[in-house]
Amino acid sequence: MSAPVLDEVAKRIIALLQVDGRMSYAAIGKEVGLSEAAVRQRVQKLTDSGVINIVAVTDPMQLGFAREALIGIRGKGPLEPLAESLAEIPEVDYVVITAGSFDIILELVCETDEHLLQVLSENIRARDDVVSTETFTYLKLVKQTYTWGVPD
Repeated sequence: MSAPVLDEVAKRIIALLQVDGRMSYAAIGKEVGLSEAAVRQRVQKLTDSGVINIVAVTDPMQLGFAREALIGIRGKGPLEPLAESLAEIPEVDYVVITAGSFDIILELVCETDEHLLQVLSENIRARDDVVSTETFTYLKLVKQTYTWGVPD
């Protein structure tokens, strides 16, 4: 699947929304030289095509989730069905199939250490298609950004 072709205006709209996802269409229009209605249409097209998603990003710690961890998983058998199945676990918010030491890396957001242990033991390690796991608990979030830009 090829990436959609984005003109310079679309790239600027994306860049502005990456900085402030709540920026008004009127304000974006002033920055890119389009009317509010034209910006609204552009953003809707970008959203409908899957190029962008506009969501509220929460801080799990502020919501009472005291333990976040990255889990490296070595699996056996086909990886896509395993990854898709792991993605169904409610505490999992990120899953990627990788190359390297781990076949799959996922992120867990849990309320407590006990909750993390329960999810690891009952939902991940107990599976026949999981060979081993390695857990990396987060001590301090130093940087998290979604402003990786758009390709030229």
